[in-house]
Amino acid sequence: MPVDTSQFKNGTIIEIEGEIYSVVWFQHHKPGKGGAVMRTKLRNLKSGSTVERTFKSGEKFREVEMERKKKEFMYNDGKNYFFMDTKTYEQIAIPKEQLGEIAGFLKENTTVDALYLDGNYTGIELPANVALKIVETVPGVKGDTVTNVMKEAGLETGATIKVPLFIKEGDIVLVDTRTGEYVERVS
Repeated sequence: MPVDTSQFKNGTIIEIEGEIYSVVWFQHHKPGKGGAVMRTKLRNLKSGSTVERTFKSGEKFREVEMERKKKEFMYNDGKNYFFMDTKTYEQIAIPKEQLGEIAGFLKENTTVDALYLDGNYTGIELPANVALKIVETVPGVKGDTVTNVMKEAGLETGATIKVPLFIKEGDIVLVDTRTGEYVERVS
């Protein structure tokens, strides 16, 4: 069934030029001249790479129906990430390159959706937000209270994100897995 740009939601899975993509982010944009467009950030489910594309408003795509199976992330050995099916206990190994940027937000025992097209594995979909511990960051300087000032922080998974100055080592923060951005501190 075709889907057009006005029906995009985060997580919508579409086919573009023979490749399967998941909509990570979208924004309707009406420039001063010309027709409206839809700006998107799409994740290729096979390679894990993220691309930004702009489409004309109303452009149609084939929506792809994916089978979702719950998997639990167990561990990684540096090259592969190992997941276990929560029903059958079958294990699969996925190369880090195939996961792409989302590998930095995988913590042991996290439940994810494995996506299958025609019975073949195509990708992993994380929950929208995950809670992760800050393991490395510089202390905020007293008096630095200007709004929206951010600093680098290392997460327990090895990923690095930008956080507000008041965040310190040991804090648990909520991270948006689609954008890789700080959401809030978890108490």
